[in-house]
Amino acid sequence: MVGRNRLITVFGGSGFIGRHLVRRLARLDDATICVVSRHPRSAAFLKTAGGVGQVIPVGVDIFSDEQVAAVVAGADIVINLVGILYEQGRWTFQAVHADAAGRIARAAKAAGARRLIQVSAIGADQGSASAYARSKANGEAAVLAAFPEATILRPSIVFGPEDGFFNRFASMARVSPFLPLIGGGHSRFQPVYVGDVADAVMAVLGDPVSRGRTYELGGPKAYSFRDLMVRLLEVIQRPRWLLTIPWALARLQAWFFERLPTPMLTRDQVELLKRDNVVGGGCPGFAELGIVPTALEVILPTYLSRYRPGGR
Repeated sequence: MVGRNRLITVFGGSGFIGRHLVRRLARLDDATICVVSRHPRSAAFLKTAGGVGQVIPVGVDIFSDEQVAAVVAGADIVINLVGILYEQGRWTFQAVHADAAGRIARAAKAAGARRLIQVSAIGADQGSASAYARSKANGEAAVLAAFPEATILRPSIVFGPEDGFFNRFASMARVSPFLPLIGGGHSRFQPVYVGDVADAVMAVLGDPVSRGRTYELGGPKAYSFRDLMVRLLEVIQRPRWLLTIPWALARLQAWFFERLPTPMLTRDQVELLKRDNVVGGGCPGFAELGIVPTALEVILPTYLSRYRPGGR
């Protein structure tokens, strides 16, 4: 368990997983949480998660050795949640998922941090055709090279009220007569609830056996992409056609979508969809952490009901 008067530095703490994790960390007595993000104003809402002065938002350039070193100075625990879904400017997969992860790990080791938690992703593979998957694997390697006792968590697709997956397709279903099934919708996922991922981080912090281990986190059931779209449409009560998009056509469409300020789809994401995103069985998971993962069917209606006809 985290001791008293300890500093916990959370990179990416204002993001999807981060906001759930910070609220849990703030329940720890006398733990100060430094929430690191590009723009500290984006994390201001988390100040109310704990007592006065317990949660401190800090703006840091994760590409700067000096700034990263400064924000981990004195930290007992360092957690890296930083991730991107598409590349933009200097925010490339390699720069964010690998180079920055290694920089954080080296700084944490130099600062004498007791624990380092690196959140990666299922499918991390240096031999993947996807730059995203390669960068995640490169990040794991960089972290372990600098901080061998770090713990790595690899979640499958994460869902919850602020997710970018189900909310995106539910929004699309409001205006489109069909939803796309890239490659026929056969790719398999094992969606994991964001609260369970946050609980896994907390469990790891309380388990010394987790040092140096890699955990794969998947929900209680695997679904094909088609299954997920069917379930989504049932929840939002909007009948829509499911239209198969061949891989070649999806890649061509992605080439155009990549030009948008916020891409709906990228060619790299098309590559990712060609491989299943499920727990492989070679790593420990929720069971070893004493967590029973939450079923998708329990959570989806709690936040997707606003997409129903007449909903808000």
